[in-house]
Amino acid sequence: MTVIALGADHAGFALKQAVRAWLIERGHQVIDFGTHSTDSVDYPDFAALVARAVQDGVAAHGVLVCGSGIGMAIAANKVAGIRAAVAPDAATARLSRQHNDANVLALGARSTTAAQAVEILRAWLETPFEGGRHARRVGKLAELDGTRKEKAVDAAAR
Repeated sequence: MTVIALGADHAGFALKQAVRAWLIERGHQVIDFGTHSTDSVDYPDFAALVARAVQDGVAAHGVLVCGSGIGMAIAANKVAGIRAAVAPDAATARLSRQHNDANVLALGARSTTAAQAVEILRAWLETPFEGGRHARRVGKLAELDGTRKEKAVDAAAR
């Protein structure tokens, strides 16, 4: 069972509810940080809660939903150690895991149906990080946000 932190703003509320139901049906433990209605809220507040749950190891992954997914991803990526990706389709979701080891997925409720969200989420959750040459690049991302202590090897210096 994977623990997944979930959050949305008012624009993403309905899609979050559908994603939540699907995750629970699949046996995942969901920590739902809200929002819990369509009343207007500020997306950075919910992105921060989800991102910090992933950062602290309370959740293995995070899923965020707003109108486009973009605002949530920008906000989540301000938290050290978070690699949030907006994935409008399953292929992008797979690549975000394979190449970038994305630990937070952002979905856009205005352009993604519940069925599409399930397809995207399934691909994202089932795809492992490839490592290899991508590990060096992810290490450089960790350098940028201060979560990596040793300096990444610069391929250009070889």
